This record gives sequence, structure tokens and C-alpha cells, in this order.
Amino acid sequence: MPANTSLFLPVDVRKRLEVLEKDEDGISDEDRVKEKVKLVQDFLHPDAQDQLSSLKAKMKSSEISMDGYLSKVKALLGRELCVENGSHGDVVAQNCKNGKTNGSAANGDSHKKEDEEVIMDTKEADAMKSPSAPKGKGGRKSKSDSEPKSSFLCSSCYIISEQSCHVSVTDAHLLFQTPPPKCPDCRQYLDDSDLKLFQGDPDNALDEPEMLTDERLSLFDSNEDGFENYEELPQHKITNFCVYDKRGHLCPFDSGLIEKNVELYFSCAVKPIYDDNPCMDGGVPAKKLGPINAWWITGFDGGEKALIGFTTAFADYILMDPREEYAPIFAVMQEKIYMSKMVVEFLQKNPDVSYEDLLNKIETTVPPAGLNFNRFTEDTLLRHAQFVVEQVESYDEAGDSDEQPIIVTPCMRDLIKLAGVTLGKRRQAIRHPTKIERDSKGGPTRATTTKLVYKIFDTFFSDQIDQNEKDGGIKRQRCGVCEVCLVPDCGKCSACKDMIKFGGSGRSKQACQKRRCPNLAVKEAEDDENIEEEELLPVKAPSKKVSKAKTKKQSNGKLTWVGDSIKTEGKKQYYMKARMDNEVLEVGDCVSVSSDDPSILLYLARITSLWEDNNGKWFHAHWFCRGTDTVLGESSDPLELFLVEDCEDMQLSYVEGKVNVMYKAPSDNWFMEGGMVEDIKVIDDDNGKNFFYQLWYEGDCARFETPPTFTPQEDCKFNFCASCSRAEEREEQETPRVFEPIKDEDHDSKALYALACLKGEQFRVGDSCYLPPDAYNFSVKAASPVKRPHRKEDVDEELYPEYYRKHSDYIKGSNLDAPEPFRVGRIKEIFCHRRSNGKADVSEVKLRLYKFYRPENTHKGAKAGYHTDINQLYWSDEEVTVNMSEVLGRCRVEYGEDLNETVQDFSSGGPDRFYFLEAYNAKSKSFEDPPNHARSAVNKGKGKGKGKGNYSPLVLIEPQDPKVPKLRTLDVFSGCGGLSEGFHQAGIAETLWAIEMWDPAAQAFRLNNPGTTVFTEDCNVLLKLVMSGEKTNSLGQRLPQKGDVEMLCGGPPCQGFSGMNRFNSRTYSKFKNSLVVSYLSYCDYYRPKFFLLENVRNFVSFKSSMVLKLTLRCLVRMGYQCTFGVLQAGQYGVAQTRRRAIILAAAPGEKLPRYPEPLHVFAPRACSLNVVVDDKKYFSNVTRGNGGVYRTITVRDTMSDLPEIRNGASALEISYNGEPQSWFQRQIRGTQYQPILKDHICKDLSALVAARMRHIPLAPGSDWRDLPNMEVRLRDGTSSKKLRYTHPDKKNGRSSSGALRGVCTCSGGVPCDPADRQFNTLIPWCLPHTGNRHNHWAGLYGRLEWDGFFSTTVTNPEPMGKQGRVLHPEQHRVVSVRECARSQGFPDTYRFFGNVLDKHRQVGNAVPPPLSRAIGLEIKKCVLERIKEENDNTKENEKG
Repeated sequence: MPANTSLFLPVDVRKRLEVLEKDEDGISDEDRVKEKVKLVQDFLHPDAQDQLSSLKAKMKSSEISMDGYLSKVKALLGRELCVENGSHGDVVAQNCKNGKTNGSAANGDSHKKEDEEVIMDTKEADAMKSPSAPKGKGGRKSKSDSEPKSSFLCSSCYIISEQSCHVSVTDAHLLFQTPPPKCPDCRQYLDDSDLKLFQGDPDNALDEPEMLTDERLSLFDSNEDGFENYEELPQHKITNFCVYDKRGHLCPFDSGLIEKNVELYFSCAVKPIYDDNPCMDGGVPAKKLGPINAWWITGFDGGEKALIGFTTAFADYILMDPREEYAPIFAVMQEKIYMSKMVVEFLQKNPDVSYEDLLNKIETTVPPAGLNFNRFTEDTLLRHAQFVVEQVESYDEAGDSDEQPIIVTPCMRDLIKLAGVTLGKRRQAIRHPTKIERDSKGGPTRATTTKLVYKIFDTFFSDQIDQNEKDGGIKRQRCGVCEVCLVPDCGKCSACKDMIKFGGSGRSKQACQKRRCPNLAVKEAEDDENIEEEELLPVKAPSKKVSKAKTKKQSNGKLTWVGDSIKTEGKKQYYMKARMDNEVLEVGDCVSVSSDDPSILLYLARITSLWEDNNGKWFHAHWFCRGTDTVLGESSDPLELFLVEDCEDMQLSYVEGKVNVMYKAPSDNWFMEGGMVEDIKVIDDDNGKNFFYQLWYEGDCARFETPPTFTPQEDCKFNFCASCSRAEEREEQETPRVFEPIKDEDHDSKALYALACLKGEQFRVGDSCYLPPDAYNFSVKAASPVKRPHRKEDVDEELYPEYYRKHSDYIKGSNLDAPEPFRVGRIKEIFCHRRSNGKADVSEVKLRLYKFYRPENTHKGAKAGYHTDINQLYWSDEEVTVNMSEVLGRCRVEYGEDLNETVQDFSSGGPDRFYFLEAYNAKSKSFEDPPNHARSAVNKGKGKGKGKGNYSPLVLIEPQDPKVPKLRTLDVFSGCGGLSEGFHQAGIAETLWAIEMWDPAAQAFRLNNPGTTVFTEDCNVLLKLVMSGEKTNSLGQRLPQKGDVEMLCGGPPCQGFSGMNRFNSRTYSKFKNSLVVSYLSYCDYYRPKFFLLENVRNFVSFKSSMVLKLTLRCLVRMGYQCTFGVLQAGQYGVAQTRRRAIILAAAPGEKLPRYPEPLHVFAPRACSLNVVVDDKKYFSNVTRGNGGVYRTITVRDTMSDLPEIRNGASALEISYNGEPQSWFQRQIRGTQYQPILKDHICKDLSALVAARMRHIPLAPGSDWRDLPNMEVRLRDGTSSKKLRYTHPDKKNGRSSSGALRGVCTCSGGVPCDPADRQFNTLIPWCLPHTGNRHNHWAGLYGRLEWDGFFSTTVTNPEPMGKQGRVLHPEQHRVVSVRECARSQGFPDTYRFFGNVLDKHRQVGNAVPPPLSRAIGLEIKKCVLERIKEENDNTKENEKG
């Protein structure tokens, strides 16, 4: 009996090894070693084979002697076969029986050093801990082990048995270095319990040539020479088949083995091609057909079942039913083919869906009948990702060169990253490729546009296309690495036929269609969309007002004054007119100024004054800004100018000449002109001196507004500058001013005042105000936030092999670095210090304040803030003095007992309202009744001391604002109604019409807005009907007419933009046909008073901000005031990071809304909201930055009161089982008593995913890296597998115990091996496979943190989706629909429609109502301001 071995060896090989071990042949030592090598070489692990080849090469090159070669080979074989070097089998067997270890026998010592040298020479890939407790038998035996019927039957093999041989530490280390054994042919693990063996052929089975001549398979009569007349190989069908390698292992035929020339054979019953019956009746039993030269797919059988075939040297075979033991393997093949068909069809019709949307499609698709699987899961998709992507590449190859390839869609890019797919692999030449019909519609319906919007887009794109053609087109680049790049041009496709080398013109400069580099296409699409606000772009610094004179060129014209000086101020003599050569320049005229750089266009300015002093003749220039210098860039009208706050004094000699700049005021009938304007030109310019302007432009935040009206006094008309006036006004507002002095003889060192003004707001003694958090501290030391424990160092790396990846303490979704909200104080005194001369120094205004404590500022800490209202404060008699310039705004704080209404009604009555019920004593750490002076807030401004009688008490009565009428609103792309819900809460909108094509979302909108007409139709169809004069649609629903719509809101999907990297007529056509263009046409036709476009943050960055520029260009040409900005929903009262681009527009005569100031503090990492366009950084008008008046809302605030449910919970209505715990929960439940909780349901995830979720720890920051590597019993009765680490990892090295960390050959820097893929493991194989390239996939299978926030709520919460941190903080499930709805700020009474995935999609696609409410309140302010102005004008007219 030979020594025990960890290799699986056939019986005949083992017998010969026994003979060689016993030295029965009397052959030399050299010949014995060589024969051993020859016997076992095919069965050795690949690394050992490589080492043998290396030793042989060294021996041939005389690097080592023959003796050295033999000793090293012996040592290597000894290690591989567990045989002591040079020892005989009986010695080793006896050693094992006696408990001795390999290498412990005396005759092993002489070669100890050589053994060690071999071990040192071995590649790192050899080091792998052996699988636990392998069985004594090496694989299953067939039913007929005693009488094998096939030469392919795998002989019984054997491995080291833990029961029969106790190994020492030394040998344990040797075992540890041995990777799990794999079959050298089929590459399956030999110790895998799923490895199956071929069971043998029946006695009457025929060989292939004999079978093909069987008369039962002949299509011809016996007198016809049928077989010889075949032009191609004959075709037959086979049933009851199984495929195996030459060792008898049943194996898949689609895993690349055939392509690597591994010999695979199959046994079956062969039937005629016309026989569709899969039973064996009438079939010819056949054995050992093959080897298989190719496999192919010939389409589908009229249903969903793929027809798969084999080709051998003799015939083609179409597969029907497999043998029972082969059925599971074949089912996986059918599954992947059906999966690829489903993915291609879905993405072809829906190119812009997310990865989560694809999972939604997969999970809701029922597999076709007759296939051996019952559901699709994410694991199914990841398992077949390589094949699916290859099929997508094949599909793209067959497409038109101008079509956007599916491979670059956002969904496919996410799949490629997650699964670690290798792009550009040369796919096998499938003779009958899968046929998937292309969708003739190709995306959305043709956009319905007004002529104005169409022409703006069309003109811009035509210019771009012409420019590209002049440049000779964009030449395709190559990665030069993938197999697609390395193949030669085919010479047959349209691109090749145009190449000069194939006799073409060479004009198209397009790559061979068979050589379209997928790596480059994906990278371009990724670069195009992965635009974050922290981009490392060269950003222009904010421009300071530096004189432009340095860049100007003086003219040589003759300058004289016309008329006498009209006024003299100091050394300046002012004039109204001047003559330059033959041209008269007058105050108010517009002139051009040349640059000393001839490539720069003329500068244009209005003359606001003319004067002469000792330095010569001067004028004051109020500059105009060209459209190209605004955010519009190249999309702007070349004749349109904008007023800006930019002016300077210049010498008159710099004037080039006079130009005509006209103000284009909106027409009186502007609102009814929608859709009627056809020409994008506003004025004609025959001589290059005619321009126009209609708007004022604020550069830092890209606001286009109606120019402010300035009425200069009569004596200032000769030197009035609107820019100077605006700058002075702003400076005046930003400087604190004091009024109404109070006489007080007790204060000699300071002067007291009753009133101060700052930033347009009045502050009186007794008022309350906001201050930054660092303005003052509290007497009680704040409880430090709970510090997260650093990484554990005592982790069992064998059980938790991926924990080492958690090298950072930062957790996405954590609030640990969130700033504190503003301090709140009540003004006790307003004063200025007196100078030595007794006069007050009014340049520095001071405030003496009483401090208010928030609940979290008391000794109770953050927990106190959880249960109290966010606007509840505690009075304190602690005082502090601050500079007035630090004040951030005014607020109102009232004693709750003094209110004439409930605290809730008071709080909801307006913004910036706080209340207190108690006072806090920091010294005693106790809560007390407030003192009397805290309660008497009505006597504001009352002075103290002897002078108090000189100031009469002022009772503050808040003026009642006029009622703001609700705007008639049309919500396009409304979804379930989040945008409208927020506007309704703000009291600004009445949504009378909504358009939503997706029926479940439209139904949800109807449920919540029963008075709204909801159109479940294509928006293009509806606009076309209205523009053609129709009053109703096909269902009889009344269509809104021109003049009906006062506010238009919506978030158009950006279909067709992603991956559009080459600009040609087809891609631009797709752009022009987008829903953004349709939505702008709605705006142009209806001309609403207010317009809002909401979209993802990257909307402002798509295609070098082209989408943004053209959107603003359309609005400006229509005559709208407009601006854009990015808002963070988390700053407006939800526990979620969700950045959204918002474009706002207001009609002429309305006020353009500003973006709402943040209400809640939020994590700074998520609050970088600036936007870079053309290398310039733009900011929204928000002045408070990351500050906020309230604390951040947490996951605990959001959902801690919801009852516990399990994975797959489906009860649509359950009881709350408790009272609300936090302010947010009280608000979200509403004032009406609601005992029933709706939609607290969650997805039912597969048994394997459920097991993973169960094993994710409850500690904050836990994710997939905390999963144990173990086998677990799943709820469906099956078991998961343990993940095998079989390769060295160049980046991460080894574990502390020396174990390998790689799961694929690519971790060592070589291409991926498909045979390395593992499935059904608790630790998903794909995550360690690609983790090094993707930040270790931090957050996937991650739990939410109670004190943190949600990642952006997605349409389908998937543990391995883009926002993987979707597990409940304590329960083993993903978040429910209601929890997601709360993360978006939807009230609990808000209803959703459809199944659980439909509802998740409705929630995930919605605009958070608190965000839209904040925007709605800003719009309401603008409407209110206009109403007040109109009322004031009416009163003045009545007086006049």
C-alpha cells in the first residue's frame, strides 16, 4: 500500500506507485523518480507542475546537478504525495500508525535542507489551509464500482484521514500550504460534496461512428446515399444526456473548458432531428460521444426555453432532457441563457434603469415552465454575470455604430464592477448566436416641442456636429489590453469597408465593429457620470474687482467736451457729453472697449458719468456681461448681454466706439404668447454694433433676474451708477446699525439702544436671535459623543477572514461629525462702547444676551433631545456679550404658558419659532420654573435705571400677512406625488393636474390627491393634443389650457444622456428627443408664473453641463428669471442624504425665489453643494453654509417606534403597538388618531441572503466584512458553503496566521480564471474578488446606525445594491416600505400602490416632501412680497 496522498489518483497509477515504492523492479533511483513524475504529473496541482518544469529547466541548463535535481523532485513529490523523502511505503504507513510525522524517520534527515528549499521555492499560491475534516473516501463511487462499464469511470481516490494519522505542527504547516485539490481537467474541487461521477453506460450503448449509421436515425430510404450527400454535419437530437471529462467527473460545458481544449464527452440516447419527444423511446443509446468541439445556442423553442447544441467531429446534436444526475448542472446553463436574454431585452427597452431596477425585474420574473429552477435572485445574476455581459457585448456588436451600447448603461456598469467581469474576452464563435429582436421603437416617443425649444436645441447641436466634422470626427481610442483590442480588423463590417486599407474613403474614422473596445466605452461613461462636487478641477478663484484697464487698448481718437461742465466736485468737473472724433458720447450711452488681446471680444459698458480731473478725461463704466461669460457659456445668444454688479473708472481714451444696447422688456401679453415664438433671434445685427439685454446676472450663484429699478435723484443723474448703488446698499445691510438711543446715567462706558438693524432685519431688546455654535459655550460640559471603538485586534481571522478590510473608523451614514445647531439667545441689551470723548463707537455694535439651552446642552446630553420637540428650549439666567456682526438671523422664543394657542399650533404657525416651559440651572443641574423677567417678553425695549421713564414700553403686535392664494399646479413626471405633497404642506400649491406614465405611481397619486386629474399617458402625447387645440384626451379627461397653469413642477428622467460619448447626428437626435426637452416645451407653452425642475445632483454636470446650459438658455430666451442650485434633503428634516439639483424660474413681474436656508445641521461630508461649470465654481444663495437652526434627524428619530417585523413581512395593515417617541415621529404620524400602520412590509429575500443578514452583527458600522466564513443551514433545507481562499493577494498579503486572502487568480495580478468562481457561500465570492478595486465594498450588507442617517433611499433596497447599507439596525431584514417612506419624510397617512417592489420604487423615486415644502415656502415668500408691493403701490396711487 503506498503512502497516503492528498491527490486523487486512479487505481492503476496507485498500483504502479506501490511497486516503485517497494523497489521491486530493481531500476535505478533516477529512472524511478522520472517514472513517478510521469505517472503523477497530470494529477499534481498546477503550482507543483510549474515547479517541476522549473527544476527540469534548471537541470538542463546545468544550474543544478542531477543529484540536486533528483533530491528536490523527491522532496516535492514527498510533500505532494505525503511520502517521506526516499522512504518506502511500509515505513510511512507504520509511522502513521505509530503517530509519527512525515519527515520524522531517521532516513529523512539527510534531505531536510533540500525539503525546506523546495518549500521556499514554491509559489505563495501553495499556502492554503486544508479543508476541515476531509472524508476518508475520495469522492463518490458509481453504482457499479465493482464492474465499471466505462473507461471514464473515476477510480476511488484517497486523502489523508484525520482518524488514521495524527500530524505534528510541522506537518500541519505543510498541509496548511497545500491548496484544496482540483481536478486538472474540469477544475472542480475534488473534495466538494457536489462533485458527481458519471454512472456508466448501458451495455448496448454504441460508439459515435456506429451510432450515426444506425437506421433509426436515417432520414433516407435504404437505397439513397444520404450520409455521403450531407453538405454539412448531420444533425440529431439527444436526450437523457450527461457531460463528463476523461476522469468521469460530471461537469458543465459552458465554463470555458471546451475553449481551453479540455476533452469533454457525453453519453445519451440519440433521436432523429424531427423527433420532439424527450423520452428515450426510439432513441439510440450512445456512449463516449465527442470530444465536444463547440457548443452553441440556436435561439429559443418558440417559448422561453433555449435550444442548445454540441458539435463533434461527426455531427451536431441539439439537447433535450438531461439525465437525472446531470439535471442540476444543465439547469444552471438554461438559467444563465434565459437570464442573459431577459437582461438584454430589459435594458434595450429601459437603458437608464439602475442596478436595483434590474434586480426588481429579475426578482419579479417567474421562470418559464419546464426549467429546473423556481426563482431568480441577485445571486443568480452575479453567478452568471460574466456570461450575461458577454451576451450584451455580442448584442452591441450587432448594433448600429451610432447606437448607444447597452454595455455602458448605468446598470451594466454597476454589474461589471460588483461581479468583477472581464470585458473584451474573445467569445467563442457561436455558429447560431442567440437572437434577440431589437426594439424598433428605441426609447421614448418622439418629443413634442414648441418651435422655440426645438430651434434652440437644434441650432446648438447643428453647430457642434459641423465642428466635429471639421475636426474629422472623434477617433476611437483603445485600451490595448482586452482581447477585443488585440484581434485584427474584420474587413467586412461597414466601418472596415470605409477604411483605406480595405479600399474605402477613410472618412468615417470609426473602429471595426468587431473591435469596439468595451473597457474604453465603460470608462468613458463612468467618467461622464461620476462627477462629484469634490472634483479636483482647476477652479477659478472668485473674481475680485480688478481694473480691466490693464487688459484694454487705448484708441488714438481726438477727445473734446461738448457743452459746459454741469457740476464740480473737488477736482472733478462733470460733463454730460463728449466728442470722440466725429462721434458724440453722452451719459447713458453704451460703448465698446477693445482688449489688447485681439482674440478677446469687445468689452461693452454703459457710460454713467463723464468728468475731467488733473489726470485727464474719464468716464465711469458700468459693464455688461456677455452670455459666454455667464453659466450659459457657448449656448448663449451672441447678441444678448446681462447687467452685472461690475463697474470701474476708466480713461475716455479707451473707448473704441459707440454701440446700441436695447432693453428688451417682456410684452404685455407675455403669458399668452407661449408656443407662438418661432425665431430664437431677438434682434438683427447688421453692423456688429447692436445688442440687447433683459436680465441682471449675479455671477457667484448664477441668478438671472429682472433688472432692479433704480430711480436716481434729479441732482445725481449725471453720475448715478446702478452697480455702485447696489453695492452700497448691500454693504449698508451687512453693517450693523443702531437706532433709538436709551438714556441711562448708570452706564458711563456704554451707550444703550432699543433697536439695531442687520441684513434687512430689525432686532429689539427682548427679541431672540441665532448665533453660530462657537459664539459661546455652556456652563455644563457637553457629553462627548460615543466614540466608536477602534478595530478589534483580537479577531479570529480564520472565522472572519474579511474583517481586515475594515481599516477605517469612518462609517458612511454616521452623524459623529455633524455640527451643533445655532445658539439661541434673547437680547438683554444693545450697546456700543463710548470713546474717550464720550461719543458712542457705533462701528462696533454689541449685544448682551441671555443664553437658551437646548435639551442636548443640559447634563442629560443627546438622549434628552430625542424625546423633546426640536424647537423646545430651556431658559437660563446665564449671560454673554457678543458682536452684533455674528448674529445669523432673528427668531421668536415664547414661554409656553403665555401662548393663546397650543404649542403645536404656535410651532406650525411659521418658521423660526421656539418655546420654553422651564428654566435650567447649570450649577445645580436642575430644571425650575422660569423667573418673571423671562416671562414678561411683551415689554420689549424697556430701559433700566433712572432713565426708564423716558422710553415708553412697546407692545409687539405682529402684522397679519395677506392671504396667499394657492397656485394652480401641473405636476409632470409626478411619481407618487412627493413634490406636490411638500407644496401642499407649504400652502402654496393646488395640484389640479398630474402626469405619470407608470400606472402604480399614478394610482398612488390618485389615492392621496382625489381632487387631481391624473393622466396616465405619455407627456408628449398630451402636449401634442393641447397644442393642436384639443380640450380632452381619449379618456375624456379635461386637459389644462393656456393660462390655466400657474406653477409647473417635475423631474424629467435624463434618458439617453449616459454613455453618449461620441457626438454625431444620431446621438444628438436622442438628446433633442429627451424628456427634458419635452418638459421645457410644457413651460414654453403654458408660461406658468413659477417653474421648478428637479433632478439628480449630476444633472448639472452631464456632458460638461450641456444639459444645464441649454435648459437655462431656453428659460432665458422665453423671458424667465432663473437660477440653479444643489440642495441636501438632510438639511430640511429627513434622516437621509439626498442631494438634488433644483432649477427655479419665475415669470416677468414675479420675484425669483431664493433657495431655502438649511433648517437642520447635517454631516459635512454630504453638504458640499457647490457646482463646477466650465472651471468656475458656483454656489447657491444659502448664507448659513452647513449650519442649521435644529439638530439633525436620525434613524432613531425616524423609525424607533415602529413594531418589529420579519424578513418578507407582508401584512399591509398592523397596529403601531406603542406611542411615538420623538418629535419627528409625532409629526409624521399626524394629529389625527391613527391606530393602524400601513405598508410596514419588506421584501422577502432568498434563503442565502436571509442567512447573511442573520450573521451581520448589530454593532454600528457592521457590514459584509463582519460575516463569518462557515457553513450554515438555510431555511430552505439546503446549506451554504464555506468560501475558499486559494490564491495569494498582492495587495493585502496574508492573514496573521499566514492564510491566503485571494479568491481568484486576478488577486495575484494575472487574468481571472472562470473556474475560481464560487457560489452559495455566506461571504459573497464577488466581494473579496473585486473589493481591492472598489474601496472594499464598504457598506454592502451594512446595517443602518440608530444615531446616523440613511444613504439615498433607492427604488429597491438591496444588500448588495448601490446603497448597500439597507439592513435594519437590530432586525435581520432590509428596511420596510414605511421606514423608507419615513426616511423621505412622507406622513404615515400617505398611501402607496401595488406590490412591495412597486411601493419601494414609488418611495425611492420621490422628492422628499420636507425638501419641496421648504422650496414651496420660499415661493410663497415671493408671492407674498409681490402682493405687498402691489398693495403699497395701490395705497400710494390712492393718496396721489
